[in-house]
Amino acid sequence: MGAAVGTDRAQKSPAPPTRIATTTLPERTNDAWEIIPFKLRGLDGKLHSLEEWKGKVIMMNFWASWCAPCQYEIPEFVHYQEEYGDRGLQLVGIGVDDKRKLANVARSLEINYPVLILEPSAARPLLTRWGNTTGIIPYTVVIDRDGRIKYIHRGQMGQEEFDTYVKPLL
Repeated sequence: MGAAVGTDRAQKSPAPPTRIATTTLPERTNDAWEIIPFKLRGLDGKLHSLEEWKGKVIMMNFWASWCAPCQYEIPEFVHYQEEYGDRGLQLVGIGVDDKRKLANVARSLEINYPVLILEPSAARPLLTRWGNTTGIIPYTVVIDRDGRIKYIHRGQMGQEEFDTYVKPLL
């Protein structure tokens, strides 16, 4: 299971969590473009919105620098972006942490996709808006080319989930 946002970091386990899959979508809609839009500054210093990637298959992944399961899945995400980016896949990392810590992880893990910065104090409302009422991260939302939310995943996401829920959309 993933770590809850704002939990005591000293209690996290260094071992990878058990994967928990779910197909529960946000209650109000499954259309990503109907959910209240957000704009976040990226590690590149620019202001970004999810709409920049309309027409692509988007994997929006909420993560934090202190989250071990997040760091276990990021190298796979880097591979997916490299392998499938030309087929329309766009990973978007939303880091729930301070910029310096996120930048260190992005550099260390050679993240090759946009990382947007979400202040921890603002995380709960945005996570809730995207169907995550528990605040668990990592948390991944898969959006198809037409903006429909096709899959959400609480906890560490792996190859099996990618092959089942993302690859068919490419």
